[in-house]
Parts: sequence; structure tokens; C-alpha cells
Amino acid sequence: MSSLQFLGATQTVTGSKFVVTVDSFRVMIDCGLFQGLKELRLRNWEPLPVAPHSLDAVILTHAHIDHAGYLPRLVRDGFRGTVYSSAGTYDLCRLLLPDSAELQEEDARHANQQGFSKHKPALPLYTVKDAKASLKLFQKVRYHEVIRLTKSLAFRLSTSGHILGSTFVELFITNHHKQDTKVVFSGDIGRYDRPILNDPAVVPEADYLLVESTYGDRQHDPQNPQDQIAQIVNDTIGRGGTIIIPAFAVGRAQELLYHFIQLEEQRRIPPVPVYIDSPMAIEATAHYICHPEDHDHEMKETMVAKLQQAKSRITLVRGQAQSQSLVRDRTPCVIISSSGMATGGRVLHHLAARLPEPQNTILFVGYQAAGTRGRLLADGAPEIKIHGQMIPVRAEVQVIHTLSAHADYSEILKWLGGFQRPPRMTYIVHGEPSASQALQHHIEQTFGWPVQIPHYQQTVPLAE
Repeated sequence: MSSLQFLGATQTVTGSKFVVTVDSFRVMIDCGLFQGLKELRLRNWEPLPVAPHSLDAVILTHAHIDHAGYLPRLVRDGFRGTVYSSAGTYDLCRLLLPDSAELQEEDARHANQQGFSKHKPALPLYTVKDAKASLKLFQKVRYHEVIRLTKSLAFRLSTSGHILGSTFVELFITNHHKQDTKVVFSGDIGRYDRPILNDPAVVPEADYLLVESTYGDRQHDPQNPQDQIAQIVNDTIGRGGTIIIPAFAVGRAQELLYHFIQLEEQRRIPPVPVYIDSPMAIEATAHYICHPEDHDHEMKETMVAKLQQAKSRITLVRGQAQSQSLVRDRTPCVIISSSGMATGGRVLHHLAARLPEPQNTILFVGYQAAGTRGRLLADGAPEIKIHGQMIPVRAEVQVIHTLSAHADYSEILKWLGGFQRPPRMTYIVHGEPSASQALQHHIEQTFGWPVQIPHYQQTVPLAE
């Protein structure tokens, strides 16, 4: 008897967690943190519907916090199984998970110092110690290598092109007739013909498919991102302002560095100081260079050279003292800082200082989930709450979607077009309701496949 349970990323883009039970063996695919709306974030503090000690293994599609960030809590609460991932995902988790823990501990300390938390004392969801304990459970897996978990359960990974190490997970369930039932998890689907990473791999078939729908209701702007960045930088520097870019330290920061280097070389922007107030972004850049198995073949040599140049031509902000000095500095510059949705971290101090000043620009370059500060600012909020205080928004707020690492609906359909037969059922996950419903319509109209949008904690049987 086999089943699939949806414990996250249902009608939301966060908290990806799916549990497959085969006989008595339980494997969780992705172990993400809920972010954004308070009602979602509170789920992180609730007991997991499946006891952590009852899980035998975790398989990660990639290292982003909404797919891997709950892992230290899972370990803290009793999980002792193996965590399987690609080599790139493991290396990024070595950065992201302790960093996530540090941010939570830092935010808890700040809340206790300022007294704006309802909890006395404010506590982090997990600690750096928990994050390091989770990293000891990892086992790296090569692309296309079949890993057998039990006599009746195996899996393999293939590249999804979203970030370094990101993968599709193909799970094989062998029944008593020695036939396989195949369950495919898309994780986050990357884009085609983008710098740095390979295109999404072809997956030829699935009996059950879980497909993301982050941009299931739209197509990306075809405009060249360098044109948009150049315009914003020149306009802002021209009026004596600073550009604050909340950016994900993994993936987005590396692509931004590439574009800034190219724009300076082409003299399309002035040689403006660029600060990376996220040491992890520079460490992640080194990992990108060290994993040629993920590189797009045509761009491999060029991108490595560009990223190495970027390391020498930007200023890495080290420590809180240097970061606070940059907060006070009013010299026109570009500051790239995490987190990408402005949910925490050093970028909040830059936003609190720069939002009230009309000469500045806040530039969002990635998806902003509902309930995040980034989404509120992108939607035109006149003021925003940061560290317990309401900050007026007088700076210009810009959003560009051309740097998204998520496939839009036409690119998702292109990937689905590689399937040689229709799945028995396609489950649409990892999207807000309107995006999931739109993708359901596109799939039904294009392929005629049966499609469902699951709800939180729903369990479905996997027919063998």
C-alpha cells in the first residue's frame, strides 16, 4: 500500500513538503520552511502532521529555504534518517541552513532587545547547532544515479535548471508484479537558454506528477534585463540616490553580478560602487564556479570568468559593524543584500534607512510571496513595518521579472511536452491559488490531462 501526503506548497509557494509512504517506509520529498503570511509562518511552529522520527529519509530537490529550510527543525524534533541531495544542493545547504539559523537567532535577540515580540523571551525556530546537526545526515547523489531505498522503492535525480544543484526527483515504487509506479516531483522548474545553468532535463514519463505553478498565470517579460537594470541604475545615481536590491544569495546574486560586470564593461552604467551585504552570496559564487556539472555548456568558460571578475570588483561587507556603517553612508551606490523577499536579515536595516528618502530606489528582482514585506512594497504600500516601527515609503520601488529563475507557464508547458504519455494524475503545487488554477486550465487545454490542486494535509493513494 502506497500513499502521498501534501504537507506544504499547497495553494501557496512556501513550505514544500511531500511524504510518500511505501509499506512501512516513509520518505519526505523536500523539507521547506513556510514563509510570508502569518497563518503560514505559524505552521512552522506547529507539530508536524507526521512524526519526524517516523521518517526514514528526506530527498531534497534543491537548497532554497522554502524547500530545505525546515530540515534543522525536523532533526531537532527527532528525525535521524538520511538526507539525499545533489552535490550542489549539499554545498549550498552548508551555507543556507546555518545562515537561516543565524538570522533567526539574530532576529530573536533583536526582538528581545527592542521588546516588540509578543513572546517573552522570543526564541528562534532552530539554532545553528540544529543546522549543523542536520548537515551530518546528508548523502550526495550523482545525477541519473539510481538509489535504492528499499526492495520496493528507489529514486534518481536529474537537473531542473533552477539554481545550482536543483533537480527533478523521479521516485520508483515496485509492486508485487515487479512493475514500477513512477512519481515525479518537479521541485522548481528552471528556464531555458539562461546564463550559468543547464536547461531543465527531459523527464519522459510519470504515473503521478507534482508540478510547481509559481508563474502558472503569466509569461515573463521578454525585455532584456540589462536594459532595465541600466535604466534604473542611471536614473537613481543621476539623482544622487542608492539602489537597494533585496536578492536571494543563491542564484539571483550571481546573475546580478554577471549583469553588473557586463554593463560596466559596455559603459552602459557608471563605475558605481557595488556592495554585497551578504557574505554567503560570495561563498555561493565560489560553489557555482566549482560545480561544472551544472554549467550551461555554451556559457561555461565565459560565466566562470565573469563570476571570478565579479569577486574582485565588488565590496564584500563583513560583519555587523561594516554593515551598519554602510547603512549610515549616503554615497550613491548599489547594495545587494538578502533576504530576497525582505523577510529578515541585513537588508531590513538598509530598507529602514533608505525607504524614507525619495532619491533612492528599491529594486525587487524575484518573486515576492503573499504576506512578505517585499510583496507589500511591490504592491505599493505607503508604509512598512520593520523591527516594530512603521517606516514611510518615499523611495521609488521597482520590480523586474526578467531575472526570475522560475519557468513561466509557457516554459512549464514546454517541459511537460517532453512527457511521452499522460500521467494518471497531475497535482499542481507551489503556487498561489490564481496561479495554480491558471496552470490547471493551461494543462487541461493543451494536453487534456487529468489535473488536481491538492489541499494542505491531503493524502491520496498511489495505485500500483
